[in-house]
Amino acid sequence: ELNQIVRSTACFRSAEASGKLNRVPMGDGMALLFFRNLEEPVRCALEISRALQEQPHIQLRMGIHSGPVNPVGDVNDETNMAGAGINVAQRVLDCGDAGHVLLSAHVAEDLAQYRHWQPYLQDLGECDVKHGLRLHLFNLYKDGLGNPEVPEKLKRRKWKYKSAVVRPVSPPRWPKLLLVVASIVLAVALISVSISIRR
Repeated sequence: ELNQIVRSTACFRSAEASGKLNRVPMGDGMALLFFRNLEEPVRCALEISRALQEQPHIQLRMGIHSGPVNPVGDVNDETNMAGAGINVAQRVLDCGDAGHVLLSAHVAEDLAQYRHWQPYLQDLGECDVKHGLRLHLFNLYKDGLGNPEVPEKLKRRKWKYKSAVVRPVSPPRWPKLLLVVASIVLAVALISVSISIRR
């Protein structure tokens, strides 16, 4: 059911038709790798959130990051994609709760170059994740899509965070074709069962 929802979004179909989308199965989930522009995975996340409003039994969280990925051969001699772009997107996702669309600071700063996104980017501060990595995160909440609450993992932090709308602070960092991708990692929790959709 969720795969159909994801595949039915306009951004997914457009990127797939242009050959600028890779789908990577990951355990009980998938990663979606967009190669055209940074706004595409963000729009796709919002389209998925909108479609899921009609499916309240599916609880979804998403993480978006832009970073390098490389083709690699897997144990079955199939070509797959791996790299920091996928790994960090997964760490971003891990910080969220049901309904969240979380962005890495890297993505949020680039997205903030577009004035129309600025009011929807909420600075959540930093979150400690696996392997001693600390990520600066932003929450995307627009027109009732996403989750406006601070994620539980971030509420348990010992340090304070400053909540603010992000503004452009540096020139945009645009990905090099086929070397850097904007990625969206989806995770699904069906009632009490957690199912991850990672790209």
